[in-house]
Amino acid sequence: MAGGSREPGRSVTSKVLAILGAFDAAHPRLTLTEVAARSGVPLTTAHRLVGELERWQALGRGPDGRLSVGLRLWELGQLAPGRLQDVAHPWLQEVFAGTGENVHLAVRDGLEVLYVDKVYGRRAVPIVSRAGGRLPMHPTGVGKALLAYEPDWFVRAYLERELERPTPHTITEPGRLARELSAVRAQGYALTYEEMTLGSCSAAAPVLVEGRAVAALGIVLASRRARELPRLVDILRTAAAGIAASYSAAA
Repeated sequence: MAGGSREPGRSVTSKVLAILGAFDAAHPRLTLTEVAARSGVPLTTAHRLVGELERWQALGRGPDGRLSVGLRLWELGQLAPGRLQDVAHPWLQEVFAGTGENVHLAVRDGLEVLYVDKVYGRRAVPIVSRAGGRLPMHPTGVGKALLAYEPDWFVRAYLERELERPTPHTITEPGRLARELSAVRAQGYALTYEEMTLGSCSAAAPVLVEGRAVAALGIVLASRRARELPRLVDILRTAAAGIAASYSAAA
């Protein structure tokens, strides 16, 4: 990368990282102007650094001129430690094979859930989650399953925030949400009904290792089939327990 930064206090490395950070699940393809705006890097500097990133294949450019994450970054990402995904994936496949419904695995990252794996079929209900994507915790089944097992101080801090309301059914009242999280912890699973997306409902079970939820396993159905969720809870809890045992054995 070219050296020397004309912006005091901001290195070339920080600018490159900001440019790469401009891409996320909601913004996978951006114009150069959008990259500059989202990264806070001046357009002329962004143009120069994007050119170098393209040559290194960290970024790619489509026929329409929009930029996206390149194959070189994908290749490097495959080298990142993924023990949880490795041990969990066969269980996700088993749940999918037994139900035919979309199944995903998520972990907590800050105040959001990060989806780290997903098994899905084209006949299952479309869902907004995707591997590498993030969603708020409180409207999602996996998010509730994770949040319920966080320390009390974390839950209190989370509930004191202004909570997003993706649909009219999203529970955002702190007292009501706190009671629901207590119920999730007591029963060992979470349910949602059109809280993240209208037309879909979900069930999720935490992957508990020494009492800590290291991940959550979730399944999504069309709302018209909500009565089937309780039947799927045992399947999820069995798979989550299997993931926890495999994860602990591989430690």
